[in-house]
Amino acid sequence: MTFTWIRSFCAATVLLCLSTLIISSSAVIYDQYSDLPLGKEYNFVIAGGGTAGLALASRLSENSAFNVLVLEAATSSIGVFNITVPYFSTRNMLQYDWNLTTTVQSGLGDRWLFFPRRFILGGSSSINGMFYTRSSVDDFNRFAGVTGDDGWSWDNIQQYLALNERLVSPAGNPNTAGEFDPDVHYIGGAVDVSLPSFSQNIDSKVLDAAHKLGGVYSYNEDVNSGMPLGLGRRSSSVTAYLSDESRDNLDVLVNARVARVVPTKNRNTTAGYSFRTVDFTQNITDGTFIQVTASKEVIICGGAVGSPQILLNSGIGNSTALSAAGITPLIDLPSVGQNLSDQPFIANAFLANTSNTYDDINRNDTVLKEALTEWLGEDRLPGVFRGAGPLGDTFANQISYYRVSEELTGHYGDFSAGVTSPHLEIYPGNGYFLTPPTTGYYLSMTTVVVSPASRGSITVNDSNPFTPPLIDPGYLTVDFDVAAMKEAFKILYTFLNASVWDDYILEPPVGLPSIPDFFTMNSTQLDAQLESYVCNSTSSLAHPVGTVAMSAKNASYGVLDPDLKVKGVDGLRVVDASAFPFVTCSHTQVPVYVFVERAAEIIKASWQ
Repeated sequence: MTFTWIRSFCAATVLLCLSTLIISSSAVIYDQYSDLPLGKEYNFVIAGGGTAGLALASRLSENSAFNVLVLEAATSSIGVFNITVPYFSTRNMLQYDWNLTTTVQSGLGDRWLFFPRRFILGGSSSINGMFYTRSSVDDFNRFAGVTGDDGWSWDNIQQYLALNERLVSPAGNPNTAGEFDPDVHYIGGAVDVSLPSFSQNIDSKVLDAAHKLGGVYSYNEDVNSGMPLGLGRRSSSVTAYLSDESRDNLDVLVNARVARVVPTKNRNTTAGYSFRTVDFTQNITDGTFIQVTASKEVIICGGAVGSPQILLNSGIGNSTALSAAGITPLIDLPSVGQNLSDQPFIANAFLANTSNTYDDINRNDTVLKEALTEWLGEDRLPGVFRGAGPLGDTFANQISYYRVSEELTGHYGDFSAGVTSPHLEIYPGNGYFLTPPTTGYYLSMTTVVVSPASRGSITVNDSNPFTPPLIDPGYLTVDFDVAAMKEAFKILYTFLNASVWDDYILEPPVGLPSIPDFFTMNSTQLDAQLESYVCNSTSSLAHPVGTVAMSAKNASYGVLDPDLKVKGVDGLRVVDASAFPFVTCSHTQVPVYVFVERAAEIIKASWQ
């Protein structure tokens, strides 16, 4: 069996978003609206205290002349121990999730999926997998091209990466020579970023396989250079951007669920409607709403689900669909809620001939206690540094990116941003992803389509602003995505067929052939088996974007101008992953921070 790839590089070391200190919040966090300072006027009201919202609030409040209020639906994350432990990102903490589901997905055999969106201060940055990946040169250059604003280009966003990243040493200061390129990183930003601190059992095998296979599997020293082909405590937007310097001009109100934005009375504007007032509640059962008005802007930071939901409930969207849902249309913007893009993934668990995995941490309380003692460090285990052991890292120490074959792109088209952008991501995990079975030890090889062609939507079907929206990601509804995921398995099996894995893998995941059978099966039979497995096993990587996408200033489509203002209205912006016109080829946390850093600069400049 022979495959041809345009370009790909494998087995780069993962960088993690972390924080080496517990940082107290600079904001005052309030539980009740009545506790807010009496008579205080807010210049900016931010709807959503997640990854984007808190970072933006921090940057805006650097100007002492600005008073900023953040409205967050969930409770505070301050002092929640489980979310500070990096490895616990492998656990389903449903008490901190919106517990949303998708509509039935025709591309997934008419299955519906759990759709992770985090319900806690800091949002997904408080619970995600912590991967620090910037995406590619072409991703940001495509943003610039689509919007007509060169400020979104790769070269021009470097200043915002510098504001975001603070590269620090891993816990224990291990030798990291050759594992990253220091010349492409920054040391003065807000978010602590580090290489993994704990070597996993499979690390040497992964790197040995890459070196032995060479070619498309060759080692890429740093996937964050813009060419991605080829501890400590978690760092969230809470720990990174709410510093220990007290600011009395930044308030955060938790348990405050935003329903809509409403036109501000007596506001003269040439744009038509001015939206500077927010309706929210602290009790969704009693039907009472509180209004707060920003003197300058309301900024929605609700994410790819929450932001379009707020806009639609405000009468901003497709007028016909809004009327059908019982909502009075105010601004006809048909693109609101459309263009939903998410990265489909499969966590493929191979039964392994070892007991040196992380599986017992997630199913054996004694093993977990030992790992926690090691991670807590010197006060619990003399002579052992804080952040030591397996709990100091996330579930993968390496990450690899690939472009698919020219045959595939020639047949279906190329849906990546360009030649520097991969279509696929594969990363190994030393154990079963999430909760393992009661017996057995596993090697997880996660496959992801990072540049998918499929698109979906976020819609509402009634006038209750707190009814969960209809989430239809449209997974695998474009043939390219199915073909790309199948090609990921051809890449994966070739990698696992390297001699370093001999006698290590005992059984494949249910539904996949053994490694020897993969290379001897009839091609038609193999293709059918892979297609069935992909259809029945694909889930969400939880990287949804695009539902309030920006476009060029005078474009007839899109929701936001390149400065992230909502088209055709005054006083309203959206700053979060919903603004991305396309999903980046990376995990989305770092691109969100880049958007925030540039948005903060744009907003500050507009109100000087």
